Amino acid sequence: MSTFIQMHILTNYPPANLNRDDLGRPKTAIVGGRMRLRISSQCIKRAWRTSDAFQSALAGHMGVRTKEAGLRAYLALTRGATYAEALAAPLDLDREAKPDKKALDLAGAIAGCFGKAKAKDAKNPFAVLETEQMVHIGPAEIAAVQELLDVFKGGAKIDEKELVLLRKSSPVDVAMFGRMIAAEPAFNTDAAVQVAHPISVNTAHVEDDFFTAVDDLNRMEEDAGAGHMGIQEFGAGLFYLYVCVDRGLLVKNLDGNEDLARKALRALAEAACTVAPSGKQNSFGSRAYASYLLAERGPAQPRNLSVAFLDPIEPHKDAGMLAQAVDALRTAKKTMDGCYDMAFESRECLVGEGGSMAEVWDFVAE
Repeated sequence: MSTFIQMHILTNYPPANLNRDDLGRPKTAIVGGRMRLRISSQCIKRAWRTSDAFQSALAGHMGVRTKEAGLRAYLALTRGATYAEALAAPLDLDREAKPDKKALDLAGAIAGCFGKAKAKDAKNPFAVLETEQMVHIGPAEIAAVQELLDVFKGGAKIDEKELVLLRKSSPVDVAMFGRMIAAEPAFNTDAAVQVAHPISVNTAHVEDDFFTAVDDLNRMEEDAGAGHMGIQEFGAGLFYLYVCVDRGLLVKNLDGNEDLARKALRALAEAACTVAPSGKQNSFGSRAYASYLLAERGPAQPRNLSVAFLDPIEPHKDAGMLAQAVDALRTAKKTMDGCYDMAFESRECLVGEGGSMAEVWDFVAE
């Protein structure tokens, strides 16, 4: 029987444009017939995955998502670098230069192991080193490529048609968020972590910020106007975020490594409460920590508590928006659990009410 871990999080973001649509506007959704601000789950998961909270806690167990698996192998072969170094280094490839034929062939074969390679391009011979689809490769696959490069550098002959570099062993980020490789479905991984799109609990209003930039060398002798003018859109709101983890699947994806699963769960809980998407941060400085975290654990089927905010939270003279939102979540939990006769072990922390977020993170990791 699976054990599910659920987190319900309330975070207030001041004016921000954390996640933009194709027109540069903050993403929105209509919930309960009212417009709300929204952040896509893909956006927020990437922010967590690349954060210091994840990278430091799970060093050596994280993967890389890229289309450049073969291209970076070519750099390692021609620059005298390791494959890990080539993955981490800036891409400074001279695409006009004549390629090393042997290195190009091997790197192309490596790319083909991780997905369908791009078509040949007469103007860009390096195109075949990239895959059509991004693929998430982990430490085991990076090590496998390095072993192959070492064999090649040692002068041994390699049958490129027999190469198999994908591994069943999953890095933490793949174990959590999954992997899909259309060309190699046997190496797909089901995600153990589900993340809902955070939505504002209050009615949203996307506003325009008209701004100007002044030319420092303009002495207003001929022109007193701005050097640049523009508009950027933003919104502010108290966001509800729901996260669900199938703990049994996470441990399975990590080959039964319970200790690593605990580290991963704590890193996830910490990141979910402290890491904001990076969109327009230089313009708005909208970094925020969660004000409320409710964590639950149990074998019962999980459920999102967004019904608590079907009717938007509105300012009230007797209660602040955060207090109303917390009360709404607590009420929704009590009502749902009572109606469905559910029982979840839970911990919560409300900033200003006492308690410690770190204690709840430890509960999530237990």
